[in-house]
This record gives sequence, structure tokens and C-alpha cells, in this order.
Amino acid sequence: LIFIMHLQEFVTVLVRDPRIQKEDSWHSYIDYEIFIHTNSICFTRKTSCVRRRYREFVWLRQRLQSNAVLIQLPELPSKTPFFNMNNPHHVDHRRQGLQEFLEKILQDALLLSDSRLHLFLQTQLSPEDMEACVSGQTKYSVADAIHSFASLNRRFPVEDEERKKEKNDADSDSESSSSGLGPSDDSISCGCKASPASEEL
Repeated sequence: LIFIMHLQEFVTVLVRDPRIQKEDSWHSYIDYEIFIHTNSICFTRKTSCVRRRYREFVWLRQRLQSNAVLIQLPELPSKTPFFNMNNPHHVDHRRQGLQEFLEKILQDALLLSDSRLHLFLQTQLSPEDMEACVSGQTKYSVADAIHSFASLNRRFPVEDEERKKEKNDADSDSESSSSGLGPSDDSISCGCKASPASEEL
């Protein structure tokens, strides 16, 4: 007798670690770490970690809605004029809302087929660059973008140590990828925390 075990597909998404970032001397914003761990065949990478800000979530929702007209997308936490980035309650309430938004989206097979969603979750490309990539206006494909980001910026401690050893003799411009993705400075500070469940088997 041959027993075939079907592994249940899962996607775990965490929105966490809000940080205040200075845009210039007058403006600041908060970005959030998006951590993905999955065994789903829909995903190029099984673990990933990027940082995104609220207005990028707004862009994502608009693009997904325009591509899936018949689906009623979940709402984002409302943009309130009273939002105070120094108020932990306000920040955590928004963080929870963003996480619930992604959790609902990732349960929809049609939305999961949208390349913008994968670029949003697994690269640090800007909305403009994501749009260009999906439209075929870049030298790199969606999969190239995700693989290139992962190889440059995965922040698991063991790999970090190994990369340091390998890079000792490597030339200094290896960060700026020839694929046209360029260095992604803000993503390098992502500092993805390795949890036991986050390592690929």
C-alpha cells in the first residue's frame, strides 16, 4: 500500500515592527515589516521579509481592485487626520488592520495570481517599479526581481555570517545588481528576525 500525504498549504503573514522613518527634516512616516512564511506553490520564495508604508498598501489595494473588479476587497484601516505616530495605540491599531487586510487578500486565489501582490510582499521595489515590471518594461521578470531581492537582502543570521565570509574578497559593488534593481538600502535594514518556523527546509 502506498500512502500519499497531502500537505495542507498555508500562508503565514505577519505585519510587525513599526518604525518611524525620516523622509526629510520636516516629514516622517512609519513603515512596517511584512514577514511571509508559506509552503504555497503560488510563492516564489517560501520565506521573505520586506518593509512597507501605509501609502504603498493603498496603492496595492487600488491596483488589485482594478484588476479584480468583481471582488470586493477588504478595507484598509482608515486614514485618520488624528493619527499620531508617537501614540503606540494608534500605531498598533493600524498595524493590526494592515495585517488583517493581507490575511484576507491571501485567502483569495484570484488575487494571489496578481504579480503586483508578490512584488509587494517579496521585494522592496517602489510602486512605479512594480508597475513597470508587471507591464514588461524592465529587463528583469517578476521572478527575477524576487530572487534578486532575496539573494541581496535575506537577513537570517546564519546566512549573514556565511555571506560576510564570502564577501571578504568580493568586489565592493556587488550590492548594485546588474539586473537594474539597484541597491535597496532601506530593505537591507529590514533585520528579519529568524524564528524557528521561518527557515526553509
